[in-house]
Amino acid sequence: MESWSIKIIVLSLLVLVSFSVKSQDFQGKAYYYSKSTMELGKWGAKLSAQQKKQVQERLKNRLEKTYILTFNKEESYFKEDEKLDAMSGATDSWGQNFTPGPQYKNVKDNLLMQEQEFYGKKFLIKDALQKLDWVMGDETKMIGNYTCFKAVTVIPDSELNWWSFSWDKLRNQEKNESSEKTEETDIEEIPMTQIVAWYSPQIPISQGPLEYWGLPGLILEVSVGNTTILCSKVILNPKEKTKLEASDKGEVVTKKEYQSIVMEKMKEFRDNRGRRRP
Repeated sequence: MESWSIKIIVLSLLVLVSFSVKSQDFQGKAYYYSKSTMELGKWGAKLSAQQKKQVQERLKNRLEKTYILTFNKEESYFKEDEKLDAMSGATDSWGQNFTPGPQYKNVKDNLLMQEQEFYGKKFLIKDALQKLDWVMGDETKMIGNYTCFKAVTVIPDSELNWWSFSWDKLRNQEKNESSEKTEETDIEEIPMTQIVAWYSPQIPISQGPLEYWGLPGLILEVSVGNTTILCSKVILNPKEKTKLEASDKGEVVTKKEYQSIVMEKMKEFRDNRGRRRP
C-alpha cells in the first residue's frame, strides 16, 4: 500500500505543476554547488595536520565549485560559475584542462555537446547522452521547498569524468593493452561506481547537472564517489530568457576520440620528459 501511496502522490504533483511546463517559452535556472573530498594517500600520511589543511585550502577551487543549469522542456546548458582563486587572484587555468567544460544536452534528440580545452586546443565533444538505468525508490526528502525522491544507478568507472585525465588512467590503459596481447583468457570484472540522485517531480523535466538526466523530475542532488552536487536555488520562468543552443567552436570529436587524443598527448609529455633526463 505504501508504494502505491507514493505513486499517487507523484502523479498528483505532476498534474498540479504540469501547467508550468506547457508553455513553449518555459525556462528555468538551477544553481548548484559541488564539494569533493581529496584522498592524499601515502603522501598525505607523511603530512602534519597543518600541512594537510594548507593543501586543502590551496586546492579549494578544484574541490568546491558552483554551477548554473539553464533548462527548458527539452534542452539544458550547464556551466561552471568560475571564481577567482583567493590566493592568486586568478582563475584556475591549469585545472581547466581536467574539468568539465560548458555542456549542452537535448533529451529529445539524445544529444550531448560539450566544450573542452586541452592545453590550448579547443574541442567540441558530440555524442549521445549517457545511458543511465535508474532504479527509483519510495524514499523521500526535502531539498529547499521541493519534495525529492531517491534513484540509484551504476555505471562503469571508465564513463565517469571521461573529460578528465590522471596518470592512473594512462597506466591502467597501458596495462590493459599489454594484457590483451598475452594469451590470458580471464575476463576482468569491470569496475563500477554507484550514483545516487534525488529528483523532484514538482519540476517535471528530465534534466540534471553534468550528464545526469533521465528521471521524471529535475535532479537536485547527485552523489558520486567522493563528490556531492547539490542544488541551492531554483528560479522558474525568469524575466530574462536565455537562448539555449550548442556551441560550434572547436574540433568536433566523440568522447572516445577525445580520450584517445588526450592519452596520446600525455604519453608524448611523459616520453619527452624522460628523454630530457640525464
